[in-house]
Amino acid sequence: MSRAITFVDPLAPRGYSGAPGQLEGLGGTEATLVRVCEGLSSRLQIMVRQRMRPDRADWWGGVGYAGLDLKRPFPEAPGTIVVVNSWKVALKLARLHSTSRVIVWQHVFPGRHNRALAPDLAAAGIEVLCVSRSHADWLRRFVGGGAAPAIGHVCNPIDDALAPDDTPRDPDLLLFASSPHKGLGQVLERFEMLQADWPRLRLAIADPGYLAWPVGRMPPRVLPLGRLRQPELIGWMRRAACLFYPQDHFAETFGLVIAEANAVGCPAVLQRGLGANDEVASTAAQCIDSSDPDALRQAMAGWRDAAKRTSEIRVRPEFRFSQVLARWVDLLVPGAATRPSITPVPSPERFTTWQKTSTPTTPAPAAKPTRSQVISATR
Repeated sequence: MSRAITFVDPLAPRGYSGAPGQLEGLGGTEATLVRVCEGLSSRLQIMVRQRMRPDRADWWGGVGYAGLDLKRPFPEAPGTIVVVNSWKVALKLARLHSTSRVIVWQHVFPGRHNRALAPDLAAAGIEVLCVSRSHADWLRRFVGGGAAPAIGHVCNPIDDALAPDDTPRDPDLLLFASSPHKGLGQVLERFEMLQADWPRLRLAIADPGYLAWPVGRMPPRVLPLGRLRQPELIGWMRRAACLFYPQDHFAETFGLVIAEANAVGCPAVLQRGLGANDEVASTAAQCIDSSDPDALRQAMAGWRDAAKRTSEIRVRPEFRFSQVLARWVDLLVPGAATRPSITPVPSPERFTTWQKTSTPTTPAPAAKPTRSQVISATR
């Protein structure tokens, strides 16, 4: 099998790479793709093809970036093609590249129309790679008991170097660090309820800015931060009493900001059983029934008190970039034995031997997502 790997992003609103400034205004999906591709480039020939990019190839960080033409085979003749989110594009590419392995890298919950494509993916030998174990479990239930593609997962990565430091944490500072469509309206209502008990509470909102979304009236003591660079966002996580995310409207397939916050010692307030929350949060105490006012007040009181002491919150080690990259190498380079703690996939064609662990039931989205939601979800 060729060691050339082509990643295909048919949905991004514009072309991007790892060059400075290229990821501004985009989200976690694009940033994760760039990070993984640059990590793999020392061992494999990596090309990224994007719908909104001219066909001329540019190179950055050892990775090639070029346009996407779905009418003819890719000139690099990849041994493996990894398609971001689109089942239809994966099927087209499987027909164009009959000898290539094709994987859908699923970052979102697919719409109901995708269920009918599951047998076609299975017949074409296309695999689906989710971004968390709970996401993969949800997708297995979604496609049902008939013919379905093999489904596995590799978690999204966070930097190895992220760790707590001696930054003082403010018991009165809460942080929301996501796009407003991810339940911000509900978060604001619950923040305002808590202000009756703690009038000095402040809620800082870091908005990546890729999707405008109505959220209703802003309570007092809300601090709009707008779009932040990664070091600035991490700085706010270090100062905050908690990542404040008590909403049950939007299910995360992974929740990168949760893992990043935990990595620097910042706990999160999350809805129990929603999306990947229970899997990503490093302690069970971070997941509550956020619709219960007493439970929310109790959690907030605990994290405000904990902010006065050295944090004991740490990230789950399997989310570290070095661990995640090792999983990708095992997946894409048959027989790679990257490290003893990683179990290689025995067959390069299927994920069926990957570990199966029960997780809380993840609710399906209530309705088919819009195009903008599909593009931006989990970012």
